[in-house]
Amino acid sequence: MASTPARTDFSAVSRLYADIDLEAEGKACGFLRVPHSVHRSAYGWIPIPIVCIRNGEGPRVVLIAGNHGDEWEGQLGLGELIRKLEPSQIKGRLIILPSANFPAAMAATRTSPIDGSNMNRAYPGDQDGDITHQIAFWIEHVLLPGNDYAIDLHSGGSSLMYTPSALMTRDGDEAYVKRCLDLIEAFGAPVSYIAAAPQGGGRTFSSACRRKGVAVIGTELGGAGSLSQTTIEVARSCLLRALSHVGLLQKSVVVPPPRKTRLTELGGDDYYVYASDPGVYEALVEPGDEVEANQPAARIHLIDVPWREPILLKFARAGLVLCKRQPARCERGDCLFHLGTDVASPSR
Repeated sequence: MASTPARTDFSAVSRLYADIDLEAEGKACGFLRVPHSVHRSAYGWIPIPIVCIRNGEGPRVVLIAGNHGDEWEGQLGLGELIRKLEPSQIKGRLIILPSANFPAAMAATRTSPIDGSNMNRAYPGDQDGDITHQIAFWIEHVLLPGNDYAIDLHSGGSSLMYTPSALMTRDGDEAYVKRCLDLIEAFGAPVSYIAAAPQGGGRTFSSACRRKGVAVIGTELGGAGSLSQTTIEVARSCLLRALSHVGLLQKSVVVPPPRKTRLTELGGDDYYVYASDPGVYEALVEPGDEVEANQPAARIHLIDVPWREPILLKFARAGLVLCKRQPARCERGDCLFHLGTDVASPSR
């Protein structure tokens, strides 16, 4: 990192700034500085790691993880990429935010311990809002404009376990959909799914990318608050395939061979199973299982009235189990499972 921060004047739109030059050639590692005045540090700032790798003209790509702090696969995968990738191995510009919601990452929580906000429901952000909304504002209004592609690395965090998968959203712009679909197929996760509508009501990083014309895919790489060699390898190999696909990597970089993804889609509420009552839920299926309509999904045991029979929940439709809730304790409204169904027409 340079001894004197290379600050571009973004003061008109945000008080946040990167202390590295995001347009400079070469490789620079530093921090996005988020002003934060608290008892222990009156004029302090929160250091969010940011890395820029640039070699001439070419595709401009943003990789982000840690939108939720308890999702580790993406954060570690991007850390490895930062350590290994050098400017001579790319053409274009790559910006990496491995722990975008840094306070949440340090606390190992989905939401920020500072303000309680969920970053992936905070876009388009607020330049004068809480810390999380200020970060989201900087990402959408300062970082994203002018980029071509983005990948938002998620997993199930502490509460969900996913079959390693990638995702995108349907859109009326066929040219935009094709860019995203080509990227998701190049990424090559074991399973991919297309959501019928933007998740999070347009307040996610993916929606921010859409507003800025940046082709984007997301992931759900595992979860349960843990890591496995399988999910880390998915992150590693899929990232290299995707970066090669968009033309960022030089031919000298060894890229894993293509892998076909199973393309599915995610629709409305009938794709989900929610807890109907508070209790302890017993899963009757696992991620990766194929299920039929009316097949038993879970039993909820009522520990406050143990003389009552458990409540049986069933799937409303057939499909592939993409995720399940990890903690057995549940409250009414908790998501226990969601399905994907094989996609018929990805372009519409």
